[in-house]
Amino acid sequence: MNITNTPFEDLVVLEPRIFEDERGFFFESYNNETLLKSGLRTVFVQDNQSHSQQWVIRGLHFQHPPFEQTKLVRVLNGVIQDVVVDMRKDQPTYKKSFSIVLSSENKKQLWVPKGFAHGFLVISEFADVLYKCDEHYHPEAEGGIFYDDKELSIIWQLEGSKVIISSKDLILPLSKDVNYEHVSKNRI
Repeated sequence: MNITNTPFEDLVVLEPRIFEDERGFFFESYNNETLLKSGLRTVFVQDNQSHSQQWVIRGLHFQHPPFEQTKLVRVLNGVIQDVVVDMRKDQPTYKKSFSIVLSSENKKQLWVPKGFAHGFLVISEFADVLYKCDEHYHPEAEGGIFYDDKELSIIWQLEGSKVIISSKDLILPLSKDVNYEHVSKNRI
């Protein structure tokens, strides 16, 4: 597995080694030992999966401390634009966004550490997204940022299309109105 750093501390892209033959393909999508050797330390406790149609935006979501989540995001079917926003006030990348195309074809995964808001846009006709979390979902700790917050300068790959957003995500606050205090570190 190839692990590539991004300009954001602890945010990395994972690319598996793919073995293909006449039967199809095989790859290792998760190996705790490989991640540990790379300094990525966590214990995943929950897997979440979504199925969404084209132009759906989910997010930008996070959980407030002490229930912050590290996520490992991948696409089982389709193509998404995966977007994160660094909410860690002590980082030079605070309130900056990172975007990557994840697909069932490129098989890339995004390791999203605690302290980031996360969301995605479905670019293909539909997409099935799977992500591992190192903390259970706690409804009382959920938070988020409005996807089109101009301060964040996110360039969504919409091509003039009309987005589909849940009523819950449409009323998320702007980043300037979010009180988020990152305190957790990845743990083993």
